[in-house]
Amino acid sequence: MNPITNPNTSQLERLAGLLDSQFGIPGTKLRFGLDAILGLLPGVGDSVGALLSLYIVAQAWAKGAPFTLILRMLWNILVDTVIGAVPLVGDLFDAAYKSNNRNVRLLKDHLETVARRNAKT
Repeated sequence: MNPITNPNTSQLERLAGLLDSQFGIPGTKLRFGLDAILGLLPGVGDSVGALLSLYIVAQAWAKGAPFTLILRMLWNILVDTVIGAVPLVGDLFDAAYKSNNRNVRLLKDHLETVARRNAKT
């Protein structure tokens, strides 16, 4: 089956959830994931988080996402990584920005649009 006609992104959604919103603070609506936790490790943590995020981009490319969408996803990772590297402020930003959830949503929206377009033809 052609990847672009198969919008199944459940594996990527699980990974994004693990990285961005797996854990919650009891009594609040605040959620964070491994990306924010990794960001607490000076120097190496944000790099590891970015590498894990790149897997989602690689899967988007494999599913036939256009270059412009890939660039937008890479931009989200870059913003998350650069600002996330700032001590303390970056850790809070990591917990709030959720670049992986954003990127999976971008991919899902694209795949659903293509599937609808293909269904009309």
